[in-house]
Amino acid sequence: MGAEIKGAIEYSKGLEGVIAALSSISYIDGSQGKLVYRGIPIEMLAKYSNYEETAYLLLYGELPTKEALENFTQQMKTFRILPKRVEDCIRELPPNPHPMDILKVAVAHTALYDPDRLRCCREGVMSKVIRIIAQIPTMIAYYHRARTGQDIVPPDPDLGHAANFLYMLHGKKPDKEEARIFDVALVLHAEHGLNASTFAAMVTASTLSDINSAIVSAIGTLKGPLHGGANERVLKMLDEIGTPDKAEEYVLNALSEKRRIMGFGHRVYKTYDPRARILKEYAEYLSNKYNDRRYIEIGERIEKIMIRELGKKGIFPNVDFYSGIVYQFLGIPRDLFTPVFAMARSVGWAAHVCEYVQNNRIFRPRAYYTGPDYVEYVPIDKRR
Repeated sequence: MGAEIKGAIEYSKGLEGVIAALSSISYIDGSQGKLVYRGIPIEMLAKYSNYEETAYLLLYGELPTKEALENFTQQMKTFRILPKRVEDCIRELPPNPHPMDILKVAVAHTALYDPDRLRCCREGVMSKVIRIIAQIPTMIAYYHRARTGQDIVPPDPDLGHAANFLYMLHGKKPDKEEARIFDVALVLHAEHGLNASTFAAMVTASTLSDINSAIVSAIGTLKGPLHGGANERVLKMLDEIGTPDKAEEYVLNALSEKRRIMGFGHRVYKTYDPRARILKEYAEYLSNKYNDRRYIEIGERIEKIMIRELGKKGIFPNVDFYSGIVYQFLGIPRDLFTPVFAMARSVGWAAHVCEYVQNNRIFRPRAYYTGPDYVEYVPIDKRR
């Protein structure tokens, strides 16, 4: 005991590199810039799949048959509708809190009206999981409409998961191109191994708590600025820079002052994030479509400078760098970027929870004690 650490101890700050679970859900090769869901490269899913099919793949471990996908998609559409009391609660919530706090409240509230609420994660109630994944977009869109004084737009059963969210958010159906781009963005954000929010969900589930509690834990973790919300701060940085010709001075000054350049570097990837490559193409496309290239030109200039300065250290664009530009063109308010991240990642959280609890062991890491060996208790009337 005692403050002095004697001899070597096994310690990994932040659990970095520690294997805490066995999983068949996704695989990341950080040195090669590869990401696969259930063995399928993310590039193929982005090109050929959609969010519903990807969600099925992550939850059930295989691509669905046509009939299975139709049934799953219909189930997602049916579960979009919120209980009336949850809808009323969202309407009455104050308009100024962070939307992630609202999302925590809404997900927790729906548990009160869940017909399977008394069943724990380990029982594998897939309907509970699908219901939460389907309802989170409704919660986000309803709150945004309510806080801006607009009428709430009910879900449209004729629209897919991505298109329906944009419809509920804006009150008009998106064009097919933009719905598809948003769909791909959701696919790219759906899963990413044992990141902080996924691990938080698993820790909660390992106690055999309910899936709503696990998802609330994940949402609270994602809210933290070191995990979610970087794409919002990327746009703030681009606004601050203003024009491409000011990018070099800004970046070099930031690096000399040891300030972070948002959207660069990753705990796992030491090369270009494969999701960033795909989103960059869409950011370029939307910039041209709307004849507004300010953000993409500043972003590309920053990318060149950062790779020149820090590429040898494994610092490259991550998924957040170009996703914010994409969301901006899709008309998504900046403070909803992190809730949209949660909307996409909810299936990854749920997939890991369902997988882990099938061979469950409650998480209980240890801490190495560095305090004093012994301290005399002094009665309060004798303390100085």
